[in-house]
Amino acid sequence: MHLFLLLILQTTAAFGQIDPAHCRYALGMEDGRIKDDDITASSQWYETTGPQYARLNREEGDGAWCPEGQLEPSDSQYLQVDLGRLTFLTIVGTQGRYARSSGNEFARAYRLNYSRDGLLWKSWRNRLGNPVMEGNKNAYASVINDLHPPIVTRHVRLIPVTKLSTTVCMRVELYGCPWDDGLISYAAPEGQLMMPPGYPIASLNDSTYDGTRERRRLSGGLGQLTDGVIGLDDFLLTRQYHVWPGYDYLGWRNDSLGTQGFVEMEFVFDRQRNFTSMKVHSNNMFSRGVKIFSSVSCQFKPHLIANWEAEPVAFKTVLDDRNPSARYVTVPLNRRAAKSLRCRFYFADVWMMFSEISFQSGNEIKHNNHTFQSEQVNKTTSCFDSPDVSNTPVLIGCLVTIILLLVIIIFLILWCQYDCKVLEKKDRRYRLIDWCYFLSGPANTDPHYERVFLLDPQYQNPAVLRNKLPELSQSAEASACGGGYAEPDVTQCTPHQCFHSNAPHYAETDIVRLQGVTGSNMYAVPALTVDSLTRKDISAAEFPRQQLIFREKLGEGQFGEVHLCEAEGLPEFLGEGSPLPDRDGHSVLVAVKQLRADATSQARNDFLKEIKIMSRLNDPNIIRLLCVCVSSDPLCMVTEYMENGDLNMFLSQREIESTLTYANNIPSVSLSDLLHMSVQISSGMKYLASLNFVHRDLATRNCLLDRRLTIKIADFGMSRNLYSSDYYRIQGRAVLPIRWMAWESILLGKFTTASDVWAFGVTLWEIFTLCKEQPYSLLSDEQVIENTGEFFRNQGRQIFLYGPPLCPPSLFELMMRCWSRDIPDRPTFEGLYQALRPHVSQ
Repeated sequence: MHLFLLLILQTTAAFGQIDPAHCRYALGMEDGRIKDDDITASSQWYETTGPQYARLNREEGDGAWCPEGQLEPSDSQYLQVDLGRLTFLTIVGTQGRYARSSGNEFARAYRLNYSRDGLLWKSWRNRLGNPVMEGNKNAYASVINDLHPPIVTRHVRLIPVTKLSTTVCMRVELYGCPWDDGLISYAAPEGQLMMPPGYPIASLNDSTYDGTRERRRLSGGLGQLTDGVIGLDDFLLTRQYHVWPGYDYLGWRNDSLGTQGFVEMEFVFDRQRNFTSMKVHSNNMFSRGVKIFSSVSCQFKPHLIANWEAEPVAFKTVLDDRNPSARYVTVPLNRRAAKSLRCRFYFADVWMMFSEISFQSGNEIKHNNHTFQSEQVNKTTSCFDSPDVSNTPVLIGCLVTIILLLVIIIFLILWCQYDCKVLEKKDRRYRLIDWCYFLSGPANTDPHYERVFLLDPQYQNPAVLRNKLPELSQSAEASACGGGYAEPDVTQCTPHQCFHSNAPHYAETDIVRLQGVTGSNMYAVPALTVDSLTRKDISAAEFPRQQLIFREKLGEGQFGEVHLCEAEGLPEFLGEGSPLPDRDGHSVLVAVKQLRADATSQARNDFLKEIKIMSRLNDPNIIRLLCVCVSSDPLCMVTEYMENGDLNMFLSQREIESTLTYANNIPSVSLSDLLHMSVQISSGMKYLASLNFVHRDLATRNCLLDRRLTIKIADFGMSRNLYSSDYYRIQGRAVLPIRWMAWESILLGKFTTASDVWAFGVTLWEIFTLCKEQPYSLLSDEQVIENTGEFFRNQGRQIFLYGPPLCPPSLFELMMRCWSRDIPDRPTFEGLYQALRPHVSQ
């Protein structure tokens, strides 16, 4: 019973800490809780573009804050927000100036500076040291950036960043929650390297600390001990991606600190407080010489200029040599009043490691010469902080509630494990996404992560949903066979055979997944085209890599990067018959897909396979492989690149041609231009379909344009952060462009030429909305996937994209045919090309 109560105490302490995954509340820019006087700026263009108009989703004044003049790369113009109190800041949201469709200024990137006192300013950097955040790609859509790590601050400055001279405007919302802990800095010895034999080296330093580092000591800042990330039981494992072993802990070795046998830390707070307790999350992996501290002694200072009080508070921990789990240790501080604490943590073994430290306190208020302890206790106070006899009923109630919660959680986990075993018998690669993960998996902090429940009320009840899954699977397979919803006979054909039997003009591809640079594949192709190969199988010529001059990074994938480069002497290298257009003396820009040298052998092999596949493609509307650099690492493939970038960016910055656009010199396109683009994409896809190639990611972001508005279909979209919101992230699986995917691709994982036709219909819709909004923009990712359930049930409740105002009725009818629920009813790309071509000739 004693151990059980100890477990409950530790569980309560863990629940009590601030959690970045839930500390995500709008702080008041949009709804006006942050007053105009608290929003300032370094400059403003006009009175109507002052900082008070920098409110997300608001259109007062001229629609946003705009700094004066053209923003230069060397400028440091800023928008400053005073949050009014210390705040745990987790998210920043930005927009450009839309001004009811009359504005088109936005910041493509920005930096973040912050201050806790308004005097000392610090620069935010992500966990890998990058200070620049992705901004907006148009003037109306908001972009949400999670701060990894989050910061504790009161004052925030957003500083637009640009590579070229341009005009920028911003609207902003900040998200987080109050920092009731009150801690404004801690000081400690620097963390150290741990080099255990047979294990990876663990760097136990405080890598996000925002104070000073002098003489191997940290002072004047906050870092990983206050970022809300609790370290795992095994300190070599981390909750973050792409970081080093030991990242989540700050740790010290006993013999490296002299003979004193303790670690001394100082904590400074925003004001004097009455401290009830301190909670320290400590590692206890004693098999590797790591234990929680054996004891701690804390001294108190009522004011920063006062002396340390003579009487400390001492606490001796109960060491546990049976349970190696990391845990919170709660240290009672006896309601001592102070503005600063100095604590000495004594070693119990060779190593001591902390991942979080927090404090619980109340305010001391004097009134009529009597002292009262106000219960303005912060969020981290638990029901165990006050052991007074008068609180015994509350204590018992807390214990009973926690016990019931534990019983319910255990029941749900066992139930889910049973369900998972049943579901594994179904060959459903994309069945209701991660249902079991929802019940038993770890908490997911990715704000884009969604879980799927069908719109139909009969599927909202988990018990009903569990019983419906076999029916759901059979119904979806029957739909793929062309059958109706009622009484499906799935024994007549397998899912693999269904598409062949009823739609012979669509080739069901034996998909070979190519990891390549982006971590996914450009084309799904028949297996016989990508069997094992060597350098002699690559027909593309080897280009001297020293003649590739880096210009900018276009994107980054799981295994490499895509760069925009200038290729010196490429036309001469390719010789007569070069696919490059006449450059009129200008340099040749190319896209270079580069595989990281440390990529897996599977990724390396797939990269070479992708080269072989692309060397087969020869069509005016498909991106061309020009040459390669594979004689040494890193492996590179060099493809065409277009001056006008991708179609999404090109169209989103233009308006439909009219007298107004002509008179005001506004970038525009004509309806004829849009039709010409549509025909070119259908032509390129017709070519791919003739080779039984399935693209799987057709969208305007994957269509490039040259200066003559010639379109070439490519695959760069997935690798670009600019389009990350177009992809639905599933934990442990690839990202999916669900808003462009056919229902059978989402529910059955079936990708065919027919599913590419569906995506082509969505791409047409993008073109005739000038890419001003995302498909199904009023639906969340979850609702988009729910909508696919309505397609296979076919009960008339499917939600379709609306008809764009610019789109001729006959063309919208063609889009609707692309989104036919039954695959045989969808047109072929040959049919689409023949249907679209007459529109251009008119």
